[in-house]
Amino acid sequence: MHTLNFKPKAFLFDLNGTMINDMKYHTMAWRSVMNEDLGANLDFETVKKEMYGKNHEVLARVFGKGKFSDEEVKKLSFDKEKRYQEGYFPHLALIDGLADFLEKAKKRNIKMAIGSAAIPFNINFVIDGLKIRDYLEAIVSADDVTISKPDPETFLKAAAALQLSPDDCLVFEDTPKGVESALNAGMKSVVITTTHSIEEFEDYPNVLCFINDYHDLKLNTLF
Repeated sequence: MHTLNFKPKAFLFDLNGTMINDMKYHTMAWRSVMNEDLGANLDFETVKKEMYGKNHEVLARVFGKGKFSDEEVKKLSFDKEKRYQEGYFPHLALIDGLADFLEKAKKRNIKMAIGSAAIPFNINFVIDGLKIRDYLEAIVSADDVTISKPDPETFLKAAAALQLSPDDCLVFEDTPKGVESALNAGMKSVVITTTHSIEEFEDYPNVLCFINDYHDLKLNTLF
């Protein structure tokens, strides 16, 4: 078994695609809004490539900056999140092995936080729906940062909230942009391969390992 030569004091989790495998439902919701409401006629894969950052950033990438007013962005974002929650709710579940992993970390006094580009509306939907709030000492959402990943602000704020230095934190991520954010924050990362292939992370020296889920025995060496 590959041994991870690192004993972090905190685990920082991205949310979507990292704690829950829900990115398909975000893409479906955005595609519905973009095609049915905005007449974009985009296929699933095209929409999927734009699924990172804050909602207003997604809209700006796809339709151009300044296309929508602040009120329009707010309404489109709400409609998208409502469709996402309606679509994903019947499938709401932690990624395999994560429930036990969280419990083990808590017993070992490892601090845990979420650092996500999701809005509080969606974060609360997940953590309260799955009853995992008690494991988390901090939550950094889209509303808490000025610049989205790959800027390091999200993870640096999470580390600060836990009163730990960045090099004591290990980031769990599923996207290259998220791993780049961890790198920019001076943090190591574990990649879960829910949404991207291993080859897409070859430029990031901070990746300790790749896992399919949290049953992976390599994770035992972190404790």
